[in-house]
Amino acid sequence: MPADAPARWPARLRLQATGATSVHAAHEGPLRLLKTLHPEGQQIAHAVVVHPPGGLVGGDRLTIEIDVATGAHLLVTTPAATRFYRSAQLEAVQDVQAHVAGRLEWLPQETLAYRGCRARNQLKVSLQGQLLASELLALGLPEAGEPFDHGEVLQHLEIDGLWLDRAWIRAQDAALMQGPCGLAGARVLGTLLLAQAGPLEGSEALLQAAREQLQASGLQGGATLLHGRLLLLRVLAADLEPATALLRAVRGRWRRLAWGVPEHEPRIWGT
Repeated sequence: MPADAPARWPARLRLQATGATSVHAAHEGPLRLLKTLHPEGQQIAHAVVVHPPGGLVGGDRLTIEIDVATGAHLLVTTPAATRFYRSAQLEAVQDVQAHVAGRLEWLPQETLAYRGCRARNQLKVSLQGQLLASELLALGLPEAGEPFDHGEVLQHLEIDGLWLDRAWIRAQDAALMQGPCGLAGARVLGTLLLAQAGPLEGSEALLQAAREQLQASGLQGGATLLHGRLLLLRVLAADLEPATALLRAVRGRWRRLAWGVPEHEPRIWGT
């Protein structure tokens, strides 16, 4: 979307988690905090974010700003997938910006890129604390006769000073979509990362846990440790379910091994 193009249906949500893990929210437009839960006790807050229209079309822009203070532990998730629908011209944008001095788990449910979409999906983090984040992208709806045969998605993941992953996925790019050095025909891409401002203690055990789960899943992917501060798991799959199961299993093990926190899944995932 050109810089001077007005957003068709803009929405903004600001979340602030304080040291006692109380969550303050302010919103503009159709994007809001549905509820805050404390299923693990008062020291960990689960924030459920909803976008009532149910999806984004060309010209829509969702902005989520997250501020996690020192001593706070905030888990942010969604009750349903983020959907980028077909667009004739303008881009649809989801822009997540987080400042993390405490501990943030950014765990939205999957992103669905519909045939013909023009989408920009970006997460930018300023990290002085700890971050556990996941992203699952599914291209098209082939089971409904809607393959991702035209359209484009920008996936942008940035941790300031540590990691930048920026890729345009364009349906017409045959080498990327079908090539052995690209997606090799896979329609689901998954990313899970664990990062912190200082060195990760027990990083070899964390890396081994991810590789064991990946091998058991039978999916194509890899896990690596970068700069001693960033653990990264990437996976390709034909369907969402096995990729989702893998990322959730590794997330649980990383949470327990790195933070000493139980492998607890948000309640909203089971509804």
